[in-house]
Amino acid sequence: MTPTLTLGIDPGTASTGYGLVEEKDGELRLVACGVISTPAETPMPQRLRSIHDDLVGLIARYQPSQLAVEELFFSRNARTALAVGQARGVVLLAAAEAGLPVGEYTPLEVKQAIVGYGRAEKAQVQRMICLLLNLAAAPEPDDATDALAVAVCHLFALRGKRLIHDPG
Repeated sequence: MTPTLTLGIDPGTASTGYGLVEEKDGELRLVACGVISTPAETPMPQRLRSIHDDLVGLIARYQPSQLAVEELFFSRNARTALAVGQARGVVLLAAAEAGLPVGEYTPLEVKQAIVGYGRAEKAQVQRMICLLLNLAAAPEPDDATDALAVAVCHLFALRGKRLIHDPG
C-alpha cells in the first residue's frame, strides 16, 4: 500500500493547529505538527493572509496527498464563530489551490473516531493520539494535538471507505 500523508487542520485566527500524519501498511506515524499563530493586534485581512501563506508553505514542503479540516463548531460567541469560519475559508482555499481533496469533520465526529465517544474530554483525545502515534506526551499547544486528531480521523474514514469498496 502506498503511504498516505494527511494534513489535519484545527482552524482559528489566533492559532491554527496543523498535524501531518502518514499511514503506511496500516501504521500511523507523526510527521510534523505545530501551530500557525497570528498576533491579536494585527488586522484580520493580514492575519488571514499569514495563515494562508504558512499553509501554502506547509503544503509545498510536505506534499500531503489530502487535507482534513475541522468543521465550524457554533459556540455562543458569534464573533469567535465568524473568525473561525474565516480561517476555515482560508484553509479550504489553500487546499483548492494545491488540488488537494478535503475531508471535513465535526468535533463530535473526530472524538467518535479517536476515542469512540463523541462527547469525550480533551484529555481523552490527547491520550488516544499519544497511543495511536506512539508518542510519550501530547504535542503542545492543544491546537496541534487537535489537528493530529483531525488527520487521524480522516485516515480512519479512508480505511472504512477502502473496506467498503474492496472488502477482500
